[in-house]
Amino acid sequence: MPVSLHHIVVDAHDLPGLARFWAGALGWRILSERAREVVIGPDESAPVGICFMPVTDRKTVKNRLHLDLTCGAQDRESEIERLLALGARRADVGQTGEESWTVLIDPEGNEFCVVRPKATLIG
Repeated sequence: MPVSLHHIVVDAHDLPGLARFWAGALGWRILSERAREVVIGPDESAPVGICFMPVTDRKTVKNRLHLDLTCGAQDRESEIERLLALGARRADVGQTGEESWTVLIDPEGNEFCVVRPKATLIG
């Protein structure tokens, strides 16, 4: 049997705080909360979750890996505003303004994007 993706692991200073941000952003819930690990997911049987692990150092450079989120085209701007209200901030990583995505950072500075739905990118 080949390997499969189990968790996406995110280093964090405030594990419960960052887990709550991402659970709220994705409409997920906290599945497991320990002193050195918090796991979120849509439910216990989901094939993939996000695991938050403690680190002592602060984030200093752009992520080599980031998450792309999407929603319905008509909801995109309101979803960006919702994410900002949850604690995200807009980020400038060299965009031109013509991109089909919006770059945000979570409360600990991890970049992520809100992209247009695939159906709107075809053609």
